[in-house]
Amino acid sequence: MKLFVGLGNPGSKYAQNRHNIGFMALDRIAQDHGFSPWRRKFQGQICEGRLGGEKLALLKPETFMNLSGQSVGEAMRFYKLDPQDVTVFHDELDLAPGKCRVKQGGGHAGHNGLRSMHQHISPEYQRVRLGIGHPGRKELVARYVLHDFATADTDWLDDLLRGISDGVNALAKGDTGRFMNAVALRTVPPRSSTAKPAEKTPVKSEKLEEPETLTPLQRLAAKFR
Repeated sequence: MKLFVGLGNPGSKYAQNRHNIGFMALDRIAQDHGFSPWRRKFQGQICEGRLGGEKLALLKPETFMNLSGQSVGEAMRFYKLDPQDVTVFHDELDLAPGKCRVKQGGGHAGHNGLRSMHQHISPEYQRVRLGIGHPGRKELVARYVLHDFATADTDWLDDLLRGISDGVNALAKGDTGRFMNAVALRTVPPRSSTAKPAEKTPVKSEKLEEPETLTPLQRLAAKFR
């Protein structure tokens, strides 16, 4: 049994915020992979299913971002899970928009949702860091993360969420390399070559000159060789 957690804030007011990309990732996984309907439990919304042969629960805490760890801790106690069984999807200011990285353990880097996770379950959980870019100045961060994604972000955001869904079976099995490859195929697809292959210059067969010394009979015989 594993627990995938998306970080965000509850309610329609925050639904399209950059801070809610963790919720968006779980919604796409649940939709694409036939999970059970969402239901209220553990101070959040939860659904269940199977991925890569693993039984999996998806959890969206509704305690607001700063108290996310309360909901996750409650779910972990119910399912009897260790921090290593938990993967958290969250927004990452230090990654360019559309980038994705997987990390095991480490600090919270000032992210309030991760800070709460550290307090309630320890830092030893896995994170899927979803890049949203940085506004440039520290004083702009709060407004930036609590603002909706721009229309110009639609394409890369959709590609990122599709890539996560494509690779989530591998992630559930612990194969982070294959998961990252699936995301990359969506976000940085291989370029198809548009260059036409160089045409080979036809090699002209050289016609051997017939020596002047050949007799007419010898020249006739040469034609049938």
